Amino acid sequence: MKKGTADMSNQLNDMKRRSVLKGMGGMGLAAAGAGFFGTPRGASAAESLNYMCWEGYNSPSILEPFQKTKDATIAIDLITDSAGGFAKLAAGASRDFDLVSSDSPWIQRMGPAGFCRFIDDADFAEQYADFYPQFRAPFEPLQFEGKATGLPTRWGWVGPTVNTKFDKLEAWSSYAPVFDSAYKDKICLLDWGDWPIMPLVLYAGINPYEELDEAALGEVRKVLRAAFKNTRAIVGDLAVAQKGLLDGSFRALIGGGTYCTSSLRLKGHDYIHSIVPEPKDGLKQGIIWMEATGLIDNGTNSEVAADFLKYIVSPEVAKQLAITEATCNLVPNQKAEALFSEEEKKALQMDYMWTAWENSQFHTVAPNIDDMLAIWQEELAAR
Repeated sequence: MKKGTADMSNQLNDMKRRSVLKGMGGMGLAAAGAGFFGTPRGASAAESLNYMCWEGYNSPSILEPFQKTKDATIAIDLITDSAGGFAKLAAGASRDFDLVSSDSPWIQRMGPAGFCRFIDDADFAEQYADFYPQFRAPFEPLQFEGKATGLPTRWGWVGPTVNTKFDKLEAWSSYAPVFDSAYKDKICLLDWGDWPIMPLVLYAGINPYEELDEAALGEVRKVLRAAFKNTRAIVGDLAVAQKGLLDGSFRALIGGGTYCTSSLRLKGHDYIHSIVPEPKDGLKQGIIWMEATGLIDNGTNSEVAADFLKYIVSPEVAKQLAITEATCNLVPNQKAEALFSEEEKKALQMDYMWTAWENSQFHTVAPNIDDMLAIWQEELAAR
């Protein structure tokens, strides 16, 4: 989830969850186009690629087999928030990169930004055929003017994350416990940009992915104020939030979902569940996030880069991408499912994933995200 979708003007406020997990691998905007790559283009291999991505995509077990097979080198530029990575490319660095793996809204926005190397779905028919039907072409979230901007690579959902040693899943058929005095100071709101805001706004009966007027923004303020009134636990540090969840200090986390809990489940804490509440007055209450990988139009348009895009979504590589040291996530490749152990499937809550999908909004850039982030900060400061 990850993953930042606020307006570029608010990129530094966005997606702190990424910063928590990704460490210090990112580059500042000022680095665009400078000599920051570990391996210069064309230094030794037949071809070199420059790849902007999140941690996990850069695993040696993923990159090295491809480099050996293609006699290519891949230089990595890790990003720590999606908005910042996009801004870097838009500022001119797109000329230096061949590929990018980021949150899907930012891959889609490469289309209108003018530096997307659109893919022909027919050229990737074999890859689409391996995907679950929900991700096959034409895959609308990655379309721009009828053309595909990339391929989906990882996904999950955001809803209440509950420790069932201390609470019942049935209690979270809605976000009502966030506002219940019986749960006072027992709910952790992750201070991760727009991620904790969206669920609470949905609970207020407002679709945050539509244009909001002043009255709707007033309701956003009311629901955030009420949430802050019932808990002092506004936490930006994932380790602190996870510790509180495991020891029972928090009965539930809001704003993280599967991105921050599947790894806990794989370590044996299978009593931790990320779920989505039931629809409220017809409004779906969960949120689907997705990462994608796209090709960048840098004037070179390497065929090896297109080969890498096919490689990164292949069943064997997708399985590796799903289970990393930092986090565990679902992948769109249906054939990859057979490669997971029963333990891994359980950690990823595969038996629940389509229920979550059916009851969720698909995460995009919300038109009023700047306003909602400002309200969050104002109410946080005033509590």
